[in-house]
Amino acid sequence: MADARTDSPSAERTDSAAPGPSVSELSYEQARDELVRVVSELEQGSSTLERSLALWERGEALAARCEEWLIGARARLDAARSGGSSAG
Repeated sequence: MADARTDSPSAERTDSAAPGPSVSELSYEQARDELVRVVSELEQGSSTLERSLALWERGEALAARCEEWLIGARARLDAARSGGSSAG
């Protein structure tokens, strides 16, 4: 069991994925790119349970942030379309 925790090369390589900057400060592209890295690490299945849970939680927050950006973009597009059709 202790061997799983000593897998430091992969843990060191990806430690930035879980604790990174506040999700609310990320642009869409930053959140999306980090989410891809988080999912990739989870799919490898080589992380400890604790690390996997931290990654999962970070991934959920990143996915929600991406969705916020997309909802905002859709609202802006809808507003632009409705504004353009009423002006013309």
